[in-house]
Amino acid sequence: MLKPSDFFELDRFEYADIFDDCEFVWDALKKIGNYVRKKKMNSIYGRVHPTAVIEGSEIYIGRNTIVGPHVYIQSPTIIGDNCEVRQGAYIRGNCIAGQGSIIGHATEVKNSLFLNDSHAPHFNYVGDSVLGNGTNLGAGTKLSNYKISKEKQIKLQIEGKVYDTGLDKFGAILGDHSESGCNSVLAPGTIVSKNCWIYPNSYVRGFIYEGTIIKLSKNNQHSVLRHI
Repeated sequence: MLKPSDFFELDRFEYADIFDDCEFVWDALKKIGNYVRKKKMNSIYGRVHPTAVIEGSEIYIGRNTIVGPHVYIQSPTIIGDNCEVRQGAYIRGNCIAGQGSIIGHATEVKNSLFLNDSHAPHFNYVGDSVLGNGTNLGAGTKLSNYKISKEKQIKLQIEGKVYDTGLDKFGAILGDHSESGCNSVLAPGTIVSKNCWIYPNSYVRGFIYEGTIIKLSKNNQHSVLRHI
């Protein structure tokens, strides 16, 4: 239920081996930096605007990828083919973006994986997170990665069992083809399975089962869950 293969179709993801030996889907977050460095990929094939800042030598930008004005990209980072990094994006290193990904205007990304065709296109924060194939974050969606609590290590309670992730920084996992609406917030350690819809302005936490819709009730007091 918590393996990478439960959330993602990995056959077409070029960097799928980062999930090798991962007992739990979040274990990949501990490996990103070392994984990218070991790849020793430091070529730029895409079109990079002259005002963009590329800092560090361990950066790969794939073919037909466009990096817009005033983008900041820090190493180590891999951005695959046919991607868009739009104006003002801030990529803080330890990042991998698969083919067809979009890192949008004023979007900040840190220690995260974007599988193929995953989109964070407008004013998003993606920290210590994994976006599955074909996922989309609505404008202003934030994947919060740090608890407001004396106890910072993130532990998950799923079906009566407690899982200690070993992580102080852990945003969210979004399974393939899940989407969030504008200005939604996912609390640290949120696990969203495949084919889920999170409606605008929702606050989400915990484990979300496959095929779930989350939306605010009429009085805007809490989120209502139902299966598609």
